Amino acid sequence: MKAFFACALLACAGCATAPREFNPAAQDRFVPPGYSLELLWNEGDFTEGPARAPDGSICFSDIGNRIMKFDPKTGRTTVFREPSGKANGLKFDAQGRLIACEGAGGGNRRVSITDADGQVRTLADRWNGRRFNSPNDLAIDAKGNVYFTDPRYGGNEPREIDFEGVYVVTPAGAVTLATRDVQKPNGILVSRDGTTVYVADTNSDARGNHQLVSFRVQFDGTLDDKRVLYDFGPDRRPIDGMAMDAAGRIYAAGGTGERSGLYVFGPEGEPLAFVRMPGDPTNCAFGDPGVLYITGQGPEEAGKPRRFGLFRIRLTAP
Repeated sequence: MKAFFACALLACAGCATAPREFNPAAQDRFVPPGYSLELLWNEGDFTEGPARAPDGSICFSDIGNRIMKFDPKTGRTTVFREPSGKANGLKFDAQGRLIACEGAGGGNRRVSITDADGQVRTLADRWNGRRFNSPNDLAIDAKGNVYFTDPRYGGNEPREIDFEGVYVVTPAGAVTLATRDVQKPNGILVSRDGTTVYVADTNSDARGNHQLVSFRVQFDGTLDDKRVLYDFGPDRRPIDGMAMDAAGRIYAAGGTGERSGLYVFGPEGEPLAFVRMPGDPTNCAFGDPGVLYITGQGPEEAGKPRRFGLFRIRLTAP
């Protein structure tokens, strides 16, 4: 299925103090005037975690319990792995292996590796002997260390860890608690120089943290010096997943209703641009230069249940 949606642009204005309205200061630098979103596939239960594969295809999670694969050359979407262990966030490492956060609600509650031959194994499923809550999203640094978030948004499995933190796993599988100085960590990024980790602190409680925060990476891989870069304020759906471009700018999927869309931030949290989405977005990832793939809620269709899909947009900035 393929469709196009014309989207209105948000007006530019200056920034206020946090929590504040998102007023983009450089809209046309990033988003073409009169832009359109391309709906590539719209048959999912709940799509998440897009990731560019070494061959240029885009893998993404359909949290019903499968991982899908979109081929830009043919436009076809096929099943890459089923079952997925309730996979959410995905990334390919330097060896071309798929690293996946597998969550709760009947999933494996682990970080897994899918090798090139399709073999699946566990990278980590415990900290201090206790099962993770529900690994959600991940980022990989230049040394191959995997940072991942471990909230619990759903699932009835008994919890063995009574907080929701961020962990780092070495390539050998050694697990360290990176920080618990968040309420409910969701999307995560590592800066290209490896010195900073960005986290979406996305509390499901309307009065909880709805923030984009950053941490400085310590020598041992743990995180310190927390900074709040942007505060969405209470009663708003904040950021879910994120992507980063070569200049360190952050592309964040978030919001709901009139606020649902792609939020572009500078490295210090400066509001730069906004892309309106037809439904709630969940995550995003770059494919070819300047091409961003976004997972999220598809458009409403009369007489049909609303589905989740995969979108694509070509941006102005490379």
